[in-house]
Amino acid sequence: MGSIEKLSQHLTSYLEPHQIDLVKRSYYYAEQAHEGQRRRSGEPYVTHPLSVASILSEMHMDHQSLMAAMLHDVIEDTAINKSALSTQFGETVADLVDGVSKLTQIEFESQAEKEAENFRKMTLAMAKDIRVILVKLSDRLHNMRTLGALRPEKKRRIARQTLEIYAPIAARLGMNDIRMELEDLCFQAIYPMRFRRLAAALKSVRGNRKEIVETIQTAIGNRLDRDIIDAAVIGREKHLYSIYQKMRSKKKSFKEIMDVYAFRITVNSVDACYRALGSIHNLFKPIPGEFKDYIAIPKVNGYQSLHTVLVGLNGIPIEVQIRTDEMDGMANQGIAAHWLYKADEELDDGDHIGHARARKWVQDLLEIQQQAGNSLEFIENAKIDLFPDEVYVFTPKGKIVELPAGATAVDFAYAVHTDVGDHCIACRINDRMAPLSRQLQSGERVKIITSEVAEPNPNWLNFVISGKARAAIRHFMKNQRHSESVQLGARLLEQALSPNQLSIEALSDEQTQLLLAQCNLPTMDKLLEEIGLGKRSAMSVVNFVTAENSIKGKSANYTPLVIDNSDGMVISFARCCHPIPGDTVAAHASSGKGLVVHQEGCRNLAEIRNKKPDSISSITWADHVQGEFPVALKVEVASERGIIASMATRISEQGAGIEKIQVNERDAQNMVVQLTLNVANRKHLANIMRRIRVLRSVVRVNRNKN
Repeated sequence: MGSIEKLSQHLTSYLEPHQIDLVKRSYYYAEQAHEGQRRRSGEPYVTHPLSVASILSEMHMDHQSLMAAMLHDVIEDTAINKSALSTQFGETVADLVDGVSKLTQIEFESQAEKEAENFRKMTLAMAKDIRVILVKLSDRLHNMRTLGALRPEKKRRIARQTLEIYAPIAARLGMNDIRMELEDLCFQAIYPMRFRRLAAALKSVRGNRKEIVETIQTAIGNRLDRDIIDAAVIGREKHLYSIYQKMRSKKKSFKEIMDVYAFRITVNSVDACYRALGSIHNLFKPIPGEFKDYIAIPKVNGYQSLHTVLVGLNGIPIEVQIRTDEMDGMANQGIAAHWLYKADEELDDGDHIGHARARKWVQDLLEIQQQAGNSLEFIENAKIDLFPDEVYVFTPKGKIVELPAGATAVDFAYAVHTDVGDHCIACRINDRMAPLSRQLQSGERVKIITSEVAEPNPNWLNFVISGKARAAIRHFMKNQRHSESVQLGARLLEQALSPNQLSIEALSDEQTQLLLAQCNLPTMDKLLEEIGLGKRSAMSVVNFVTAENSIKGKSANYTPLVIDNSDGMVISFARCCHPIPGDTVAAHASSGKGLVVHQEGCRNLAEIRNKKPDSISSITWADHVQGEFPVALKVEVASERGIIASMATRISEQGAGIEKIQVNERDAQNMVVQLTLNVANRKHLANIMRRIRVLRSVVRVNRNKN
């Protein structure tokens, strides 16, 4: 177990004496605050914050981060609040501690919601100060190292959360050492038996590999010396979790995975990286397609290195990474490498590539957070953006855009800017027109074509990958739904008020306030939205404002609602009877869906009319209705080769689309074909039915009605 004196001794290597004194003062404050508290293992609680600070000191983090580490559980687990910490240690340290602290005063419906809301809170704190996540990762790392005292199910829950969120965050920030240790500790907690078996297997093969590793290492070192390249060559070993993942994903045995030998070459300049690459390519033959240049195009977390795979002695595959010493520090410790915290105005001058990319990622997270409906939706979208695989594509001006693997042109558009995504209508990939849903490949050049009148298409949610794109499309849909609901609610309320010679505009302020108070709602817009979504009956609202507290018979000047197109989020068309323009229709309010339109003779509508007459609204079609409407047909035919193709041709000739087709054999000579078509109106449908009816094998054509 470490001590504050031992930590202080280590800090003298890079901190000023007065800064070390502040760290010690925060330790003694935490020790007093946690007096009497113990960990599950029985140790005094203060050993945990001390260990977290020690982890940060290994990264050479600044004194404020170390102070925050010492105090990170004080707000959460003791009676001391943020303002007290601010008085004692300054606002910056208090903000860091508050950012790491969980929400303890709020009751949550589920553990998932609690974790999601805490992650949302931490993201907001990260946006102000990226050091929050470094303290949190160190806290999580020490908790994972000391899981032993917990119940097995709690161990697994914490390990799964770490594997899903914190290990990917460490990867995203380029902190490879922490990521690998977190992954191995999670693997051990979730699959203890597999971990032990794999660890034993790795230990047993290590001795057999030693001679081959030394032979290859010597050969590479001699070649680099001959070419006068000053370099360090080390054999590197994959960590247990990555071996396990490769065995699962590539369906390979442990022996096949361990047949690959990996080495890292570190040099003192970028120029030396490329010279070293040429040197080892002359020594061993490279495998085509296995070379990656992450120096020219760094990974999204700022990682830089050259990767190549060679065929060594006796056909042994050799993986080689070549990088500078600075790149090696960045690869292992990410944004914590050579940490020098400065004010924002200073960071812009000589900012490290990792810091710039980390801040960009946090800003994207912040945008997703602002557009998400709730914390669970936010964490779902954030998890998507934490996956490490990327593709790199170019804008028309040559700027590189990093996207998750499998991303489409729509993801690219939203990555450029939310407005570009909202208004995109088409794209050109490598100067050729391509569908917006096409998955992008690294190296492609993408140009987005936009239109001011275009809007996000809900169908994009079926293929977009990035969290930013999903959040923006959902945000638009919610706003659109709200707007349409308010408009529909206003029309329904006006319709219900008209028999009483009233209108929304004619309501006095007193009547409006009384109405909102009775409905327990803050604004008129919220009331209209609830009516539009079918959560509240317009008739029941009218009861509040009519003097007699009852609704009179509808007057002669009553005007039904008018449908003018097939699109919309709060007016839908019943699948039971498939109403189309020209049919006599009525609608009923369905909670959360808005108005559902039925044919007047539909059995389901008759049942609703008997049970909830207040929910029924009169509705009619506009003179010219835009859009396509599904309709169901039943066609009885004599079995004949090619009859389905003939019907499809006739339907296509009439400009209608077939949404669904189902064939049921009645007997050896006859069958029934159920079709769902998209038509414009009754006249269009009649023309199609006439064209089908004249086919020789067709016995009968009927429209399905409920």
